[in-house]
Amino acid sequence: MSAFDSEDIPTNTTANPHFNEIVESVRSRRGFLKTGLGLGAVSFFGAGLVACGGGGDDDTPEAKLGFTAVAANTLDTITVPAGYKHAVFCKWGDPLFANSPAWKPDATNTAADQALQFGDNHDGMHFFPLGNDSSTEGLLVMNHEYINPEFFFTPGVQSGATPWSLESVRKGQHAHGVSVAHVRLVNGNWQVVIPSAYNRRIHLNTPMALTGPARSHALMRTSADPAGEGSLGTVNNCGNGYTMWGTYLTCEENFNGYFGTTSGADTRNANMRRYGVSATTSGYRWEEFDARFDYAKEPNEANRMGWIVEIDPFDAASVPKKRTALGRIKHENAAQTLAADKRVVVYMGDDQANDYVYKFVSDGKYDAANAAGNRNLLESGTLYVAKFGAGAAVGDMMGTGTWTALVPATPTTDGSTLGAKFGDLGGILVNTRLAGDAVGATKMDRPEWVTVHPETGEAYLTLTNNSGRTAVDDANPRPSNIYGQIIRWREAGKDAAALTFEWDLFVLAGNPAHTAGGLQAGSANVNAGNLFNSPDGLALDADGRLWIQTDGNFSNVGNYANMGNNQMLVADPVTKEIRRFLVGPSGCEITGITWTPDQKFVFVNVQHPGEYGSHPRKPTVEPDVDPLAFSQWPDAAGGRPRPATVVIWKEDGGKVGT
Repeated sequence: MSAFDSEDIPTNTTANPHFNEIVESVRSRRGFLKTGLGLGAVSFFGAGLVACGGGGDDDTPEAKLGFTAVAANTLDTITVPAGYKHAVFCKWGDPLFANSPAWKPDATNTAADQALQFGDNHDGMHFFPLGNDSSTEGLLVMNHEYINPEFFFTPGVQSGATPWSLESVRKGQHAHGVSVAHVRLVNGNWQVVIPSAYNRRIHLNTPMALTGPARSHALMRTSADPAGEGSLGTVNNCGNGYTMWGTYLTCEENFNGYFGTTSGADTRNANMRRYGVSATTSGYRWEEFDARFDYAKEPNEANRMGWIVEIDPFDAASVPKKRTALGRIKHENAAQTLAADKRVVVYMGDDQANDYVYKFVSDGKYDAANAAGNRNLLESGTLYVAKFGAGAAVGDMMGTGTWTALVPATPTTDGSTLGAKFGDLGGILVNTRLAGDAVGATKMDRPEWVTVHPETGEAYLTLTNNSGRTAVDDANPRPSNIYGQIIRWREAGKDAAALTFEWDLFVLAGNPAHTAGGLQAGSANVNAGNLFNSPDGLALDADGRLWIQTDGNFSNVGNYANMGNNQMLVADPVTKEIRRFLVGPSGCEITGITWTPDQKFVFVNVQHPGEYGSHPRKPTVEPDVDPLAFSQWPDAAGGRPRPATVVIWKEDGGKVGT
């Protein structure tokens, strides 16, 4: 997700009407199981769901967290535990090719320059080893979500002294998308290999293929592509995924913010309104010089954004494919696993307050011996949306759920069908959000990253926050939810393709010092030493440690006192213990995570360091103050703050986190 949304600052802290019951159940694991779903819950959660604590009182699970937690702080640097070191590389503007220009601290680089450099605001990423699961050489593939204009352009563009132009638009477009970087460990230091045939920049003007049910659909056709078969570029690339057959999945999130109109008339349809396309001009102003971003001129162009894009990182000449079978939403990330019959399952969250959780189940089956045959498994399948039902006891924060297929024959809550409302499958997928509305999916507190446990198959999901929530339910138990939570579920029969599941809440983020107390204090595994808010990035490593990254309020005052800058924590799914592992520099979000196969190096991204534009600290920075006064990380010599990748390792050479 991009910067912390100022709308997430609460105006009240109305108590949940089931406050007492919820507090009791969330603070007692035994009460959790006893007041839950009866015998089915005991057998499913107690004996089978590792994350809920495993077996009986005498269990002594192996400790997964072997580091000393770091304290919260507001420093403009990276803080890691004792016994660990870190280094910074792959900074925005760094070269990727032999002909890449050098970084220019004065922001005078051109659009052509930017197309040859690492993009801005790094987000999701994955490490693909080169040869025999190498942990010393591979392809680091990362997203570039958006730009911060105050740092990205020269002061002249920002002030209006330099005219806005097509060059300005192209420069911004070329900072979005994806970078593929060949990286190698050399004398203890990770470096980008230049030149390399693998290195690649994919941005808003990179040709892509449309695949799946929405390909060639009437809603996907534009004047530049009357057949509706190809799309130009990818935008707002937030979280990511990767496949078992070695491809990268980049997820298009807040695409709506790039579309507007210069016509002066609001001609948006229901689809545009539901996805949040601006009635007038957009903040990015691309529509002023690039007609495809003017919805009055190209009403279907926005329909070609909001998809998951599959990229072959090992072939720089390959054409990225937009996989429309996975639905059109504000995708956060994509977590892949296998069903019992080897069909591919992909879990996804739609990152907006009161939106939904989805999963895709492929038609075809994964075959480890048929690499070529796996390449189109995301071409066709069924998309489902989740309904999180309550448990046996009011407010026990656990329950059962169902998956509803988004196909033409599915009934809607008003007695119609999805087919009657949206036509064929392609029409449903272009209108995925409206289809979720029509079947009565559960409105969630900003569903973001999903990750799947490598052994048990449990899925974990961050629900970042939702300050506007008034009507609560077991899965989203707090009105004015400023802190967020992590929910998890297990599919019936441990089969990822099942149509029913059981769920509970792993943690409610919070602050025990909150004046309202109760649920705002957080669950029992939140304490004065591990406070955090707005969980966002999420991943389980190969040993089952749960890594939690935050993108929230870093004001460090009031309800956020003692939380410090955004951070990364690690949790033990069995004991539910949570420890802070990393604190980022001022104004940043910590996001994106990947490991070398031996787990001796972990890579994370620092997004928007120094950002203050939409954050609670903005009032402390007067409008005429140089924004560079807020942060200049990571360049010691000063200059614009730069998103970058941080690699972390243990000094004794062991696995990170142990």
